Amino acid sequence: MSLGTAAARNLATTTKSVPQMQGITPRWLLRVLPWVQAEGGTYRVNRRLTYAIGDGLVSFTSAAGRIQVVPPELRELALLRTFEDEDTLAALASRFEQQEFEPGELVIQKGQPADRLVLMAHGKASKIGQGEYGTDTVLDTLGEGEYFGEQALTGQRNEWSFTVKAKTRVITMSLSRETFDRITEQSEQLQAHLAEFISLRGKASNHKGEAEIELASGQAGEYQLPSTFVDYELSPREYEMSVTQTVLRIHTRVADLYNQPMNQTEQQLRLTVEALRERQEYEMINNRDIGLIYNADLKQRIHTHSGPPTPDDMDELITRRRKTQFILAHPRAIAAFGRECNSRGIYPNTKELDGKVVRTWRNIPLLPCDKIPVSETGRTSFIAMRTGEKNQGVIGLHHAGLPDEVEPGLNVRFMGIDDKAIMSYLVSAYYSVAVMVPDALGILEGVELGR
Repeated sequence: MSLGTAAARNLATTTKSVPQMQGITPRWLLRVLPWVQAEGGTYRVNRRLTYAIGDGLVSFTSAAGRIQVVPPELRELALLRTFEDEDTLAALASRFEQQEFEPGELVIQKGQPADRLVLMAHGKASKIGQGEYGTDTVLDTLGEGEYFGEQALTGQRNEWSFTVKAKTRVITMSLSRETFDRITEQSEQLQAHLAEFISLRGKASNHKGEAEIELASGQAGEYQLPSTFVDYELSPREYEMSVTQTVLRIHTRVADLYNQPMNQTEQQLRLTVEALRERQEYEMINNRDIGLIYNADLKQRIHTHSGPPTPDDMDELITRRRKTQFILAHPRAIAAFGRECNSRGIYPNTKELDGKVVRTWRNIPLLPCDKIPVSETGRTSFIAMRTGEKNQGVIGLHHAGLPDEVEPGLNVRFMGIDDKAIMSYLVSAYYSVAVMVPDALGILEGVELGR
């Protein structure tokens, strides 16, 4: 009876959208970090001298139900941080004894002789001390790779001043004082190292481990004032610029004939730049050299008390530093935290940030970031940070003013046309991220999403 719509469309001009991309995310990390110009492609972080005598996590291997301490990993202990004798480390690692504990069992008990070093190979345990009024109080939550009792190997023979109780199934590796003394007697290198360690431990330092600045105050009369100087690290860390690159190829026939109503080259570049910025944020979180997950100080890493992210865990995370400004977490982790708040009848506030409404905790924005990894077992992390150079926080590094720059720190350079009439463009993003002082960045680890 009339012309059909299918035929009519042959004479009609369609209305089109620009190419869409599902992979674009808010990229909150790139938005909230203050960006600092890194001339010469390198940024050096100068700090006061810190006595780095070890505070790391120990790694293990497992085969047929037997766990072994990785010998070089014993250098993560303060006691053995700079010890080089591989044979002695191997002898020490082979003498650790494996023990297993069920939830609720005591790993060590307060008042018993402190006669061994204990490494947490698997599971979670509570470190319990005595409160001011005689009641028990949880001092810390110990996780895999952490340890306690190191002073029992070199100090005076005392009693445990705390109790460690298993929260989950726990496997520990322990080394007795007697065994350690026997190995020490057989190694002159270890004896010399222990003497040097004890002398280093006696040097004055503040609660952050920095070399003390000698001062006098409140004195009356004429006293000899102390003299001092502020010592610096001799080998400060330097952050070199990382780069994410790709070569964009466009056939000249496409650019010549199919450029209306949208410029094909512009749209190809727009989507390529979006992909580079997504990869940039991923690297700034997960890269082993510069990523926030791997560059957080081990003293700024804490474990959840019970598994899921509770308000108690979040409070402990933000109190580890002054002026916590932002908390990044996977969207699923934020949802898990919301469930814990709902179960307690707590309803976090919201605030507007950069034109978006975000959830907050203690007025600190909780920003979703899907680049934070979630393990196969449903574990992830929360990242808390203070930002800015003046705040001694976390900063982003870029190099603005590049040739053929289209965005700060990102340029597009024409590479020519090959013999197949294909144009090539080199798209490069240069960036890095630096932590000014250790307490600028903190991680809540082992967050369980399924509980």
